[in-house]
Amino acid sequence: MAVTESVADGTHGGARAVHDGILRRQSARESAARTYARALPIVPVRARGMTIEGADGRRYLDCLSGAGTLALGHNHPVVLEAIRRVLDSGAPLSVLDLATPVKDAFITELFRTLPPGLADRARVQFCGPAGTDAVEAAFKLVRAATGRTGMLAFTGAYHGMTAGALAASGGAGDVRVARLPYPQDYRCPFGVGGPRGAELAARWCESLLDDPKSGVPLPAGMILEPVQGEGGVIPAPDDWLRRMRRITADRCIPLIADEIQTGVGRTGAFWAVEHSGVTPDVMVLSKAIGGSLPLAVLVYRDDLDVWRPGAHAGTFRGNQLAMAAGTATLAHVRENGLAERSATLGSRMMSRLSALQAEFPCVGEVRGRGLMMGVELVDPESEVTGPDASASGDDHPMAMDGPEPTRTPHPADPGLAAAVQRECLHRGLIVELGGRHAGVVRLLPPLTISDEQAAAVLDRLADAVAAAARHQQQHGRPQRPHDGPAEQAG
Repeated sequence: MAVTESVADGTHGGARAVHDGILRRQSARESAARTYARALPIVPVRARGMTIEGADGRRYLDCLSGAGTLALGHNHPVVLEAIRRVLDSGAPLSVLDLATPVKDAFITELFRTLPPGLADRARVQFCGPAGTDAVEAAFKLVRAATGRTGMLAFTGAYHGMTAGALAASGGAGDVRVARLPYPQDYRCPFGVGGPRGAELAARWCESLLDDPKSGVPLPAGMILEPVQGEGGVIPAPDDWLRRMRRITADRCIPLIADEIQTGVGRTGAFWAVEHSGVTPDVMVLSKAIGGSLPLAVLVYRDDLDVWRPGAHAGTFRGNQLAMAAGTATLAHVRENGLAERSATLGSRMMSRLSALQAEFPCVGEVRGRGLMMGVELVDPESEVTGPDASASGDDHPMAMDGPEPTRTPHPADPGLAAAVQRECLHRGLIVELGGRHAGVVRLLPPLTISDEQAAAVLDRLADAVAAAARHQQQHGRPQRPHDGPAEQAG
């Protein structure tokens, strides 16, 4: 109560003292594993839409959106009303996996949005409240259905923080999953980028699966993100994604699409796989489907439903408030064309962001899809060495077979990216970092962002990049920060 009263009364000194005290106690009492709190030293006390108000009275535009959880922004009226209806009804709030009217409505709305070819024969498994548990469930499902154990995943992937999900992510320390190259232009592993680079990545996959001496037996499944988020906001080329679908279908390998962060209109389609027309066998869903509350589900083809009762369970899989909030969110996005709005506004924002690339040599690449955007910060004065050196097309035999990239992929500059994030915060803008070396500034605004808010976000980001670049020129490159939310995000 003291926090909200001090903010409301406008006593700046008192509000600041409350703010600082909370941060001090957090630092003293919470785990060293905390992430976002290190880079974003704020104490939110109120939020609506895209705006957060801190305990010190400052206001921020939130382009983190709960790591993509808040499709409709903070405290959207349709979400709050859905939650109130459940609370006022006297319904139980947690019911394990029992059937309820709230769950029935959620499943009905979810199935209404699914890609064609999956909705007509789908099954849904409610998992623990985090997306990583749904990833674990997906692995267990395809292993049970195929009788095989291995998994295929991609470099740069992020699928969660539990042991199995981490094993399929890009930062795995103990390799239990075969890795395949994920196609990208700026840092193409084959040094060519574009369609030629994607083609080589697909050929690598086929060779690995068909070569009896590759050391990789036929796997239980392949998991991929239609847009790699924590990997640096890298959209999968549509042709390549269709190729992965053919490769897996021809070999009876279930294809798992991780839509935890890309789903519910984020990329300009309701589900990101729809850009390529691909229908996966399994979809892993969380974040936005709970309407800001914890919820994670697995949706899959009915012929894969070979589980015995209790094969995958969880105490909190019956969260009624999350299901009600999720139903309201899914319906609002669908009925109001917010996926289409994401595509249109995202395209305009990307055009403006591209101007930063032309203006600042430290902006290596701007990329994304819909309202999932990334700006990679680089050190343009450092010598390009290692794998990135080949991507320039110079002295690389494979580059003869395809177009040369138009830009030299300079080394990532995580120190500069962290400086840009700090400058954004000073200007009232919350952004996330990501990418292989935490060198990508990520934008995940709510789908409800207005044109005026979008312009303000871009203005503040441009000012932040200019200020950080100017400071670097005057004082030298900042030190690389410790691994934080960019490398350990949820």
